[in-house]
Amino acid sequence: MDSRVKGLNPKFVGDISQSMIMAALLRNGYRVLMPFGDNFRYDLVAEADGVFRRIQCKTGRIAAGAVRFPVASSQYHRGGKREDYRGQIDAFGVFCPDNNKCYLVPIGDLPLVRQAHLRVTPSRNRQSKGVRWAQEYELQ
Repeated sequence: MDSRVKGLNPKFVGDISQSMIMAALLRNGYRVLMPFGDNFRYDLVAEADGVFRRIQCKTGRIAAGAVRFPVASSQYHRGGKREDYRGQIDAFGVFCPDNNKCYLVPIGDLPLVRQAHLRVTPSRNRQSKGVRWAQEYELQ
């Protein structure tokens, strides 16, 4: 599946990603709840062992050896700035159609940036300090 294919609606691509993330969460023992309406900053709530996590679903793409996904809203808010999700979600659920894998990334593991990266292959300079490896966040 490639959202860049002509005629594939971005909302449809997001629906597929959300469905894949839900299935991965269920396979990993979570119960999944969906909020009613679309005025929430999170798409799902996942519960395991009495702990509830608000999850924002994203579609990731592999580029330069890393799964890349946006970590700020795609809508511009007050003052023309993109809005960060901190304090409004607990984790990002990421589906990457390029490798057909899902990841659960706690928001606290990410810097305050517009786009996050999870490495799937080592960088050319072999740097490993501060690298977030995709396999550490992968949902089986």
